Amino acid sequence: MFGHRPDGKLVRGVDPIIALTPYLMPMRCDAQVMLSYRVEYERLARYIVKKGGEGVKITFMDLMIAAYVRAVSQMPEINRFIVNKRFYARNELTCSFVVLQNTRNGSVAENTTKCKFDPHDTIYDVAARVAKAIQDSRKEDADNSSIKVAKLLLNPVLATVIAGLARILDRYGLMPRYLIDASPFHTGLFVTNMASIGMPAVNHHIYNFGTTSQFVSIGNVQRTTELTPDGKPYVKRWLPLGVVADERVTAGMVYSKMITEMIRYLTNPELLEKPPEQVFWDEGNKYSEPKVPLKRRRRRSSAALRLVFRRRRNRAA
Repeated sequence: MFGHRPDGKLVRGVDPIIALTPYLMPMRCDAQVMLSYRVEYERLARYIVKKGGEGVKITFMDLMIAAYVRAVSQMPEINRFIVNKRFYARNELTCSFVVLQNTRNGSVAENTTKCKFDPHDTIYDVAARVAKAIQDSRKEDADNSSIKVAKLLLNPVLATVIAGLARILDRYGLMPRYLIDASPFHTGLFVTNMASIGMPAVNHHIYNFGTTSQFVSIGNVQRTTELTPDGKPYVKRWLPLGVVADERVTAGMVYSKMITEMIRYLTNPELLEKPPEQVFWDEGNKYSEPKVPLKRRRRRSSAALRLVFRRRRNRAA
């Protein structure tokens, strides 16, 4: 209440034009901007295969999230959110996504998880955190905080009352931290991998409930016919991305720079292997540490480790 929230710090000195937008567009569905992008599939696929040969498993979603984490480390304004017409700088760097669960009877079951990151994370750190979150959520008997809260709302009457109360508490910054941590809708980015179920990229709406500011979907590979410099046709594959953003959060120029940087990282994924030279903070609001911090910022691949051990043996001999 009075501008205090457990998940963010009130932003002061917002540009007057931007500060006015929540009054003109009070809900996120009023202000969502839908964009479509595509990145070169071959570059990412070759990189993933290369890292797989080194014993490091990396997925397309890992790369997309890592590009977002790196963009936030350089442009922390994109990690803001708006509640009750006020701007807040998020005090954590999070991403939510849906995980398909393994079931004994073969039925389709889903679980939603939220993963916390550090702005210094490399692609190896991001992949490790995402893999751990997916492993914990994919089990049939997985019972994370999101599922626990959902089970409490099976009764329609109880669900209506609790959901209404949650909206009021969230609006005035009174929602308990446990419920915020349990909610996948209180996150900086929501990702859905539509390609995993054979679907094209979609421009998914962002939720009015919660604090989600961006939603990105990854779609099935697209094929186009291109021409070489000497005029010969060839088939080129693209990975489509559907991006939906709350345009009220920051200036359009900042969003433009965010997309440009993310595409640059996805076009050159090797740039994500080292931590950023400098991390910037919004309103001096440093993020809380992930629950399971990684012991090392940089990971050496198994091939690199074998080379190190071989050199040590040679020196000992």
